[in-house]
Amino acid sequence: MEHLGLVGLPDSGHDRLFAALTGLDVPGGFEKVVGVASLPDERLSALSEMSHSKKTVPAGFEVVFLPPVGAGAQPGESLGSRLLGSLRDADAVLFVLRGFDGHDPASDLDALEYELVLADLASVETRLAKQRRAVKGDKGLAAEVAALEKAAAALGDGVPVYRSDLSAQERDHLAPVFLLTNKPVLVVVNVGEAGDAGAAAGGADGTDPAAAFGPDALTVAVDLEAEIAACDPADRPELLESFGIDESVLPRLSRAAYHLLGRRTFFTTGDKETRAWTFRAGARAPECAGVIHSDLERGFIRAEVIPWDELLAIGSWAKAKEANRLRVEGKQYEVADGDVVEIRFNV
Repeated sequence: MEHLGLVGLPDSGHDRLFAALTGLDVPGGFEKVVGVASLPDERLSALSEMSHSKKTVPAGFEVVFLPPVGAGAQPGESLGSRLLGSLRDADAVLFVLRGFDGHDPASDLDALEYELVLADLASVETRLAKQRRAVKGDKGLAAEVAALEKAAAALGDGVPVYRSDLSAQERDHLAPVFLLTNKPVLVVVNVGEAGDAGAAAGGADGTDPAAAFGPDALTVAVDLEAEIAACDPADRPELLESFGIDESVLPRLSRAAYHLLGRRTFFTTGDKETRAWTFRAGARAPECAGVIHSDLERGFIRAEVIPWDELLAIGSWAKAKEANRLRVEGKQYEVADGDVVEIRFNV
C-alpha cells in the first residue's frame, strides 16, 4: 500500500493530524507510527445504498507519522538513520506547518526543507563521485551523471529538487538515490485551536493562510479536526454546527493526499458488498483485476464497465445489463476513476 510520510517541527500538531486521519494516538518518544486513513467517498455510499449492500468497504492509504524534525538536535543533524529510511520509503510527503500563535508557516517550511536538502545533498554527492568513475567505462551513465550534477548544484543552493528546474526525465535519473526532495509534496497549514476554525476559510484579511504554498495546499484547524474525528459520527453534525463550519476538511485532505500518491478508485457493487478499490493512475484492466485477486489478473478475459454516475441513474447493475449499457473492455483498457467494474476471468 502506498504511504504518505507526515512531517513537522516540534509542536506543529502533526501528531494530532495523524490521529485525526487514522484514529491512532501517537505515543511518547521519537518512534514512527503507521496507520491507515480511509478515503471518504460519496460515490461509494451512493452505490452501496443503490445495491442495498450488507457491507461497504472504503479505499484507503497508509500514513506514517515521523518524529518531529529538529527535536533535540542542531540544524542539519536531526534526521537520524531510521527517520531517513522511513522518509525515503514514503511515496509522498505531507508537511505540517504552524500557522498559530504568531508562527510563520514559511519559516517552518524553510526549516523542514533545509533538513531534507542537507540529507539529499550528501546522498547526491556520494552517488555522483561513484558514477563519475563508472561513466569512464560505461557511457550509458552520462545522463545520470548530468542529472546528478544538476541536482547537486540546486541542492547546494538550498533548493529542493521538487522546486528546481530539473526536468521530469532528469528527475527520473535520480531514482536510484531515493531523494527526499524528489517526492510529491502536500502542505498543510495548521491554524491550531478550535477558536481559529474560521481561519480555515480565510485569515483576518480574507486570505487563506495556505494560499502562498500552492493551489493544493490546505489550511486545517488541526485541534478542531482531531476533536471532530474523535467524537461519535452521529454527533459530528451538531459539533460542526457549534463551531460554525459546514464540514470537516479531513475528507478533502484525504482525497488530496490520495491523488498525490497517484492513486485512483474503481468500484465493485452488489447486495453482499460495495467496495472501493485503489489502483495506480493509468493502469489497464488486467492490473486492476489483480487488485481484487491475482487469479482475476492471471485469467482475465474481459471487464464489464460503467461509470458510477451512469449506473446510479439507471438504478441497478441488472437494469444496466438489460439496457445494454455495460461496456465490454479488453486488456488494453485504461480504467478510469469512478468506473464500476465486473471482471470475467477463467483459470
